[in-house]
Amino acid sequence: MSRTLPSVLAAVALASVTIAAPALAETPTAVPNAAGVLRLRSANGFDQTLAQLKADVQAKGIRYFDTIDQSGLGASADLPLGRSTLVLFGNPPLGVQFLQSNPYAGLDWPVRMLVVEEPDGAVYVAWTDFGFIAQRYAIGDKAAQFAMASEVAASIAAAATGKR
Repeated sequence: MSRTLPSVLAAVALASVTIAAPALAETPTAVPNAAGVLRLRSANGFDQTLAQLKADVQAKGIRYFDTIDQSGLGASADLPLGRSTLVLFGNPPLGVQFLQSNPYAGLDWPVRMLVVEEPDGAVYVAWTDFGFIAQRYAIGDKAAQFAMASEVAASIAAAATGKR
């Protein structure tokens, strides 16, 4: 199979995920002391934010991999931790292209989104900026794919936080 066909298939799969990506009501912001991490503050509580994130991933037809309850892991080790849950998901026709350019990008794929409740009760959805990932792994040949992944991630975060 030529290298063009997988790229075309990935573009078609990506287009089907992002056709109805609405404009964001709020721009994601950088997280202090966390290089390359973006976040959106949620208008919802922790449980609703987490449920909406998973629902939007499913609604977009993106493959859901797993959820890790980090605060539960802390509790099992007798280490207190505020509410924190990591959700892993991705679009293999897109994500595997990043791995083809640099297999070490597998450290950042599948996509991870963190739902976290800060000590003041504020709930955020956070994720690694795809521009940062492209720079981190020196992937310069997938600019359109990284731009699309950034748009999809922001759309999912907006749906989860009630910001669209």
